[in-house]
Amino acid sequence: MGHRSHNNDDEYKSKNLHAERRRRQKLSERLLTLRALMNKATIVEDAITYIHELQKTVNIIKDQLFDMEVSEEEAPEPKKEEIQAAEEMKKFGIQAGVNVTQIDGNKLWVKAILEKKRGGFTKLMEAMTAFGFELTDTSVTTSDGAMLVSSCVMGFYCETLEVEQTKELMLEIINSI
Repeated sequence: MGHRSHNNDDEYKSKNLHAERRRRQKLSERLLTLRALMNKATIVEDAITYIHELQKTVNIIKDQLFDMEVSEEEAPEPKKEEIQAAEEMKKFGIQAGVNVTQIDGNKLWVKAILEKKRGGFTKLMEAMTAFGFELTDTSVTTSDGAMLVSSCVMGFYCETLEVEQTKELMLEIINSI
């Protein structure tokens, strides 16, 4: 966080402070323009409708997550090949993990290493799609009981994705597979 210099209010340690102020000023001006064009009741009604849509989306995703957890509990015991794959992965010191890098404004490059399991890639793709990721340029490589999945990821409707949030979510998905 930036700190003010006590001697001169024009000098700040944060290099993005002025850009952030301009961005907030533009938002404020646009909000005032919107308020001038529309009455408050319409704005509040639209906001309530949008919040209800978001709540429905949250409930749908929660249900999908619950279904995934239930199906995981009902899953049959791992087969001999899967156990061998996990042991092979550990033998070579390969650990499950996720690496997320920002490519463009709303594009991320995701590399995920996970244990090679039957249907693991399908479950990963279904979970990522369910969480609103749009995948392009996906590649899969398997070796020594591990699976490396690399993909360019964007949020649906051009949502901006945060690197840390995406990484945490991907780790949760991988651990649930």
